[in-house]
Amino acid sequence: MQKFDLLIVGGGMVGLTLALAIRKQSQLTVAIVDASPLKETTDEPELRVSAINIASHNIFTNLDVWPLIESQRLQPYQHMSVWDKNSIGKISFELSDVNTERPVEQLGWIIENNVIRTALWNKAKQDAGITFFTDEPLSNIGMGDSEVFASFTQQMPISAKLVVGADGANSWVRKQMDMSLTFRDYDHHAIVATVKVKPQHHNTAWQVFLPTGPLALLPLFEDELCSIVWSTSPEESQRLLSLSKEEFSKELTAAADGKLGNIELVSERYAHPLTMRFSQEFFKGKAVLVGDAAHTIHPLAGQGVNLGLLDAASLAQIITTSPDSEKSTKEWASSIKLNEYARWRKAEAAEMIAAMESIKQIFAVEQKAPAFLRGVGMAVLDNIKPVKSMMIKQALGLKENLPNLAK
Repeated sequence: MQKFDLLIVGGGMVGLTLALAIRKQSQLTVAIVDASPLKETTDEPELRVSAINIASHNIFTNLDVWPLIESQRLQPYQHMSVWDKNSIGKISFELSDVNTERPVEQLGWIIENNVIRTALWNKAKQDAGITFFTDEPLSNIGMGDSEVFASFTQQMPISAKLVVGADGANSWVRKQMDMSLTFRDYDHHAIVATVKVKPQHHNTAWQVFLPTGPLALLPLFEDELCSIVWSTSPEESQRLLSLSKEEFSKELTAAADGKLGNIELVSERYAHPLTMRFSQEFFKGKAVLVGDAAHTIHPLAGQGVNLGLLDAASLAQIITTSPDSEKSTKEWASSIKLNEYARWRKAEAAEMIAAMESIKQIFAVEQKAPAFLRGVGMAVLDNIKPVKSMMIKQALGLKENLPNLAK
């Protein structure tokens, strides 16, 4: 039986970030179990992308991963444009709206998920303290008093002092540990695709709130390419998917009010249901959850991945930091440490879930009077610089109580 300090189930963006963060700050040994192979990067953009904010950029930079991401492809953006289809409401964000001690050069970066995962994976492969198990998934987890025992169907079992569920929204670890979950169907499906805009995206992230849900157009690495995330009702999603490419392109152009010229669909379209999930327990025994295994939120603000990366950086910081007093246990995987992580990250996840729900409900009202007031409110906010600065700093992840890697 191979023994490790930490067993991470899930080699996605969050799990790999956690492994690298642990190794950067300690000599703990890490095992990563993930049977999902890396995808080859092709000329065609991947349909799943992430809006990486400054806090996440700092994490990747401090882990020496950013140069690997930058060497592939990404698209920074310096502008954000948001408007309400049902009213006069609109608000824009520029670099000049960000009031920080250090100058901000970008509002964020749109990066294909596979580009990020490949960079993290290759970096982790270079670390002798990280061992990958990629032949098959785990079949069982057993909990001892001070160790976790993980079994495969064919391979020899492994043991660790702590297991981390970084295995996504339908977390196998969470189910194995019977950790309570609160969930609610957003009654939205998200359509993702790649489109071509004319003349160009102007390094701008665009979002329009439609009566059926938000549509985001995110700039990609070529001036004419954007990734779309169109959140709408299941029925409307099915209708949009059934349209021809030409009909879909016309409806997309109309939905975006022609702000990006004629929009042309240039990829396949896929849709997936959106569900809010919030684990009532972020740890149980010697098991702890990070990222989508612990929480999933509506993508309308693009904060899901950033929230998960902060989970990884926070957990790594807590379990690699020495006790502050002699009364604290010296065991890095103790319940005291894990409870500190849970309090820290549950509070922010709950706050983000509540914020997304509030925004969704505000823009779901179609009556004229509420729509008018909503529009007036957006117009007022657009002209109050201190409020805009506070809003954009939150979106960029420039908040208090950040883990050190995110600063």
